[in-house]
Amino acid sequence: MKLLFHNISPQQDQKQPKTMSSSTSQTQNPQLRKDPISNRWVIFSPARSKRPTDFKSKSPSNPNPNTTCPFCIGNEHQCAPEIFRVPTNDPNWKIRVIQNLYPALSRDLIDPVGVTSGSVLDGFGFHDVVIETPVHSVQLCDLSREEIGEVFVAYTKRIQQLAKHNSIKYVQVFKNHGAAAGASMTHSHSQMIAMPVIPPTVSARLASMKDFYNQTGKCCVCEIQRGDLLIDSSTYFFSLVPYAASFPFEIWIVPRYHSAHFHELDAEKAVDLGGLLKQMLRKISLQLNDPPFNFMIHTSPLHGDESELTYTHWFIQIVPQLIGTAGFELATGCYINPVFPEDAAKVLREVNVPESE
Repeated sequence: MKLLFHNISPQQDQKQPKTMSSSTSQTQNPQLRKDPISNRWVIFSPARSKRPTDFKSKSPSNPNPNTTCPFCIGNEHQCAPEIFRVPTNDPNWKIRVIQNLYPALSRDLIDPVGVTSGSVLDGFGFHDVVIETPVHSVQLCDLSREEIGEVFVAYTKRIQQLAKHNSIKYVQVFKNHGAAAGASMTHSHSQMIAMPVIPPTVSARLASMKDFYNQTGKCCVCEIQRGDLLIDSSTYFFSLVPYAASFPFEIWIVPRYHSAHFHELDAEKAVDLGGLLKQMLRKISLQLNDPPFNFMIHTSPLHGDESELTYTHWFIQIVPQLIGTAGFELATGCYINPVFPEDAAKVLREVNVPESE
């Protein structure tokens, strides 16, 4: 079946239809949109909810100070073993990468090198924590663009270390902010899980990207629509609400340049990315009442076929936790989003982030 792709190239941005207003979207009929990157259908049903501008988190993250937190500077002895810190060997560290005290996978099991088949594997892998700041009361969006850039560089350094294990196929970097988003610690941190398998959602994304490339000869992320979905842009990146966003006020941050692997990000681009991520986190905090959120870095497998480099493209997904996932979504993998992406993008574009922030 021919792949239906509604996105267009950046050069065609000016040809996009006018944005629907929040008032008109309330009377618009429901719509099904297919995301060509995940190959998943999303139902947009604005009649099920309120106006986009009225969306607010009912359970803001509001992390509380905790002087006994093991992630705070001076409490390093309470943590699992350290992998590295930034700066190296400095007691006044800015970032620490440590082992997770309660890992999902174990680095102590036998490395299953060469095992490519079967339905059961020993749970070998790596589960790390990136402590983003030594100060408990400081959140990621409070850091400067340069400091957030250093966090990204720490991710790339650790992924490059993990890539030396031939059995590690994929590394997922993610951040849970707020209890409702899955965070068990209030101190600002993110996590990395390195697996000896490629997760099914990643495989589906790669297959969908490959299908589009085979049909068009182009990378579907390079061809992604901006137009009325664009929120902001920087030298090397742009942010937008995806055409078939699964969640209300979902945001993607996408490299303007073609790149398959996040861990190839250099220091200059990391600072540029840090500035845009800070801007997006401040916008959702101001507009949505400091919601719990998750962000995920969607990248390519570590040891994939060279041909994958032509059609895969990494990006960051930010999901504010505003609605729950219920039976329909769990049963079908098809999400219901009460906010049209064009409306969400318009609201976020118009959020004024004070320069002092």
